[in-house]
Amino acid sequence: MLRIKYAVALLLISHCTIAQLNQKLVCAGCKVDPYHYSVQKKGVYTHAAVASAHPLASMVGAAIMEAGGNAFDGAIATQLALAVVYPNAGNIGGGGFMVARTKTGKTIALDFRETAPLKASQNMYLDSAGNAQTTLSQNGHLAAGVPGTVAGICQILRFARFPLKQLIQPAIDLAANGYVITERESRALNGVRAMLVANSTRPSAYVKSTLWKGGDTLVNTALANTLTRIRDKGQKGFYEGETAALIVAEMQRGKGLISLEDLKQYQAKFRNPISFDFQGYTIIGMPPPSSGGILIQQMMQMIAEKNLGRHPFLSTPSVQLMVEVERRAFADRAAHMGDPDFWKVPQQTLTSKAYLAERMKDYDSTRATPSSSIQAGIVKESNETTHLSVLDAAGNMVSITTTLNGSYGSQTVVGDAGFLLNNEMDDFSVKPNVPNMYGAVGGAANAIAPKKRMLSSMSPTLVLKNKQPYIVVGTPGGTTIPTSVFQSLVNLLVYQMSPEDAVNQPKFHHQWLPDQVDYEQNFPKTTMDGLIKMGYHLNNKYQIGRVELIQQKAGKLHAVADGRGDDGTAGF
Repeated sequence: MLRIKYAVALLLISHCTIAQLNQKLVCAGCKVDPYHYSVQKKGVYTHAAVASAHPLASMVGAAIMEAGGNAFDGAIATQLALAVVYPNAGNIGGGGFMVARTKTGKTIALDFRETAPLKASQNMYLDSAGNAQTTLSQNGHLAAGVPGTVAGICQILRFARFPLKQLIQPAIDLAANGYVITERESRALNGVRAMLVANSTRPSAYVKSTLWKGGDTLVNTALANTLTRIRDKGQKGFYEGETAALIVAEMQRGKGLISLEDLKQYQAKFRNPISFDFQGYTIIGMPPPSSGGILIQQMMQMIAEKNLGRHPFLSTPSVQLMVEVERRAFADRAAHMGDPDFWKVPQQTLTSKAYLAERMKDYDSTRATPSSSIQAGIVKESNETTHLSVLDAAGNMVSITTTLNGSYGSQTVVGDAGFLLNNEMDDFSVKPNVPNMYGAVGGAANAIAPKKRMLSSMSPTLVLKNKQPYIVVGTPGGTTIPTSVFQSLVNLLVYQMSPEDAVNQPKFHHQWLPDQVDYEQNFPKTTMDGLIKMGYHLNNKYQIGRVELIQQKAGKLHAVADGRGDDGTAGF
């Protein structure tokens, strides 16, 4: 069991031996104890705050900022720590997106989404009869896209104060010296044990001779060595040299496609952020190849026109309206969204008031609109993820969502490198109208092509109030990501909830197909009964999303980590 002793941050900046860790854990004036810690779900801070999927990672980010770093330093250190302490989604073998704003008001959208290997092809997952083989796109070596996380981190460095060597050292120390896992983490590792063995060609730190239990220490020497190569050589320490050779060797043993050329050619890309007004607030989101920013803009603007706030929170009328805007937005996602380098995404039309008004013309407040009668709008123009939110008092805002796709990704550990590869190839449209592992369907816009980025639902988001930092938010959850962020924003901006309530109130989800409303356990029964009478099909889901949110109010940073997991906050 974890012995509860919350240390205010982590190993930081200089090396710490286990002997030092077991004493006062003092490293350059900062403290973090990976063997004795507890989960802090919320905190109010003055100078800087972090909310992420693991308390140790949040503590790392906070300690880096307390040592003089800004929100970008904190975000990089947190992400690298997550790659160690949160292996089912934190990663260097996946990819993601960052939406950020500097203290000078510059907004940034960084795309470090995975890409299809050069040897990938549109029908690579179809058998001789043309049937989709989704097991190949979801499990094992062939499911992996070219990772982008390390390239993304190296691009974010330009906004940070500290060098990479300083920001990555806590993650190296965590991997080399180990950290205590929670009961929840032990169950996750035990649950995926057989798949890790089946889909990896070499032993790894994630599988041991006996089952894991809460309180065990996980040491990952191979990952520490990989992180050390990144520390010493930067991006080339991953995409070239020994680590690249280990990735390609793993691919060759498992008949995967990623090559040395794929790794060498990978580049993270800066995109133009999405920005729109909602009832006096400015909301900033991620553009394609993420669908999240467009979906959130569509949904927020559709509810604004219908004056959602006149209906009580989680009442049948409010949920019904939100379900119907979610349905229409996801229908557009399936037809119109993909990698903008390969497909002309009609972003301006999809988010225009005239188009969205047309989409809502057949909305009926008294009944469900069957998805069979809702298609993508006519455009006339030439699961497993993790999120971190960081905000500092200077006004730097960072929202980063990264992913391996499914829990533990492809469940393939790169031999002798210690990290898991993604299964993002399943986020392409393997075959038109064949659902991926999250039930999402697509077509030509999201078809597989070499070097193409697969469509994503990740939705890192910022909100400004009076042009000043107000909210940093995001969540994991596959296709439930945009709807969870949407609902969190509605809770805060429409219903004026506290940050804690906005994050932890019951969530629901509709994604056009399948035609059902997913809802969490504690959803109001009267609302469910009302929806059923209107003709909705309801589907109980254990949990939806794990939102990490920071709100700045009256000069204080209110950080909340979702109660649905081991997520934690830290700050000072």
